[in-house]
Amino acid sequence: MKILLSGLFVLIVTAVFAFMPKSKIKAFINTHNEKGEGIQFIEADWNKALANAKKQNKLIFLDAYASWCGPCKLLKRNTFPDKTAGEYFNSNFINVAIDMEKGNGPALAAKYGVNAYPTLIITHSDGKIITYTQGYIKPKQLIDFGKHGISQSKK
Repeated sequence: MKILLSGLFVLIVTAVFAFMPKSKIKAFINTHNEKGEGIQFIEADWNKALANAKKQNKLIFLDAYASWCGPCKLLKRNTFPDKTAGEYFNSNFINVAIDMEKGNGPALAAKYGVNAYPTLIITHSDGKIITYTQGYIKPKQLIDFGKHGISQSKK
């Protein structure tokens, strides 16, 4: 019974965020970022992310999302604005968020085999993939994912 209720709760929350206006999510994220908290993303510019990563000798953290994706919206609302996650990712990565259905998103989705949203990818500064994960994760899990990516990059 608990599993059924938990599943129903997750389904309802996902449905609510799937239909939340994009402007409200952006306003929420921008409020946190203006305070210097949360992960600072380059929006929709893969080439800029590659150039910055090479210049700063950093790895790239790619948030591959779709505008209609409920778990993607949950990441943007709950995980990415987290202060600790922001401090870790902003100091160790060039962070880029790209809608995989717009602009150069479809080409990147094909290149990296993105078949579910959200897909979080860590690459070298040349774009060569190191590791990835799919689905919603909490801030601590995201930091652990980042640490895993860094450790894998040194192999």
